[in-house]
Amino acid sequence: MSRLSPIDTMFLLAESRETPMHVGGLYLFRLPDGADEAEFLGRLLAIQRSPKRWRRPFGHVLESGRLGPAGPTHWKPDAHLDVDYHVRHSALPKPGRYRELFALAARLHQTLLDRHRPLWETHVIEGLADRQFALYSKIHHAAIDGVGGVRLAMEMLSPDPDERRDYSPFSMEAYERARAKRAPRPEPPSERDLRAVAEVLRESFGVSRGLLKSLSTYARAWWSAEEQALTTSWSPSPQTSFSTKITGARRFVAQSYSLPRVKAVGKALGGTINDVVLAMCGGALRRFLEARGELPDAPLTAMTPVSLRSEEHDGAMGNAVGILTANLGTHLADPAKRFEAVAGSMNEGKTLLRGMSAKEIEVFTQITQTPAFLVGALGLGDRFPPYSTVISNVPGPRERRYWNGARVEGMYPVSAIYHGFALNITLLSNDDQLDFGIVACRESVPHMQRLIDDLEHALGELEEVAGIKVS
Repeated sequence: MSRLSPIDTMFLLAESRETPMHVGGLYLFRLPDGADEAEFLGRLLAIQRSPKRWRRPFGHVLESGRLGPAGPTHWKPDAHLDVDYHVRHSALPKPGRYRELFALAARLHQTLLDRHRPLWETHVIEGLADRQFALYSKIHHAAIDGVGGVRLAMEMLSPDPDERRDYSPFSMEAYERARAKRAPRPEPPSERDLRAVAEVLRESFGVSRGLLKSLSTYARAWWSAEEQALTTSWSPSPQTSFSTKITGARRFVAQSYSLPRVKAVGKALGGTINDVVLAMCGGALRRFLEARGELPDAPLTAMTPVSLRSEEHDGAMGNAVGILTANLGTHLADPAKRFEAVAGSMNEGKTLLRGMSAKEIEVFTQITQTPAFLVGALGLGDRFPPYSTVISNVPGPRERRYWNGARVEGMYPVSAIYHGFALNITLLSNDDQLDFGIVACRESVPHMQRLIDDLEHALGELEEVAGIKVS
């Protein structure tokens, strides 16, 4: 059996009917030339259902003691796994439009996973026009993080349109094949090295000077203006439609944007791709709230996960993330100043993490995010919202991918929302595009499909600031 980490357990404790704690993805494919749709999809379903040996957590259920999820919780093999319950076949009325596909994904995403079974589902969806089909899947956040989910998908996909894989991505075979392709791990440290490290840790009471210095800087940014650019989660974000209690109903929309366009803006403005994405989101949210007459004077903030995955995490389930807080600059009408505010807050945040080990960053995250975790667990996010939204940029494949010959045309994340931040924007880089998946509470954020146009408008503003002519 494998015990859940404190972060993994947090996602179990925070779950309710209104706040399901799973993450998902909607993948859009085009059938290979000449393939019969019914035969091709039937084959894909059979492959997914084929494992004799299941990798964790797909063949495992949760086991808790008397305290339930609050106590020690483990994954244990499920002796009665019902594969047809987890791998499903769905259809849209032909010819299905993206609007109907997104509505179906929202309905599938809003239901809780059954804790008496392995915590995952996948749906092959037919009925789309132009020989397209889709795959929607969801896995509990206690079992996987965003980067881990992408790596799992990559084990299913191939850059070669002629390659055919007859093993399920949920099988131990898939895990073993992927592990064999990875670079060999370095030699483990010697006993002498370990003793030296242990001595340093004892002297510093389990933490390094870098960690203590970063915590001190974070605290100063909260109670004074000394660290002006650094944004923290210890002060409530302004109240908006995104800062409300949420219901269990969801809306979902998705759109792809050109990665070369975003790269060009970042290069011209001296920022990163992620800086441009956050500035796009800040501009879009400003425009959205302005149209609703509720733009606050204070800037909106975003929780931005930072992956801590290394070779030791490759193929492993669970979560390996740190968290930064981004200032989205929504109080600034000038897109150039907004970009400076966004980039400044991210640079200051990354400076705090620089020089710390992945484990130290996990400790730093747990300490600095404790108020946010408590607010979420107590259901007070609408009264003391630690963030306005969640914006997560997940690295994906750098080349076009195929699933047994079916071309991947979109990889749209479908993430989680919580009381106090009723909107989540997660994006995935996919070849030459950025695939945005936007999830919101159906009641708190009406007309959220407008955000797709608002994001395009915000990118156009940044291109104008950067002096880039758009044909």
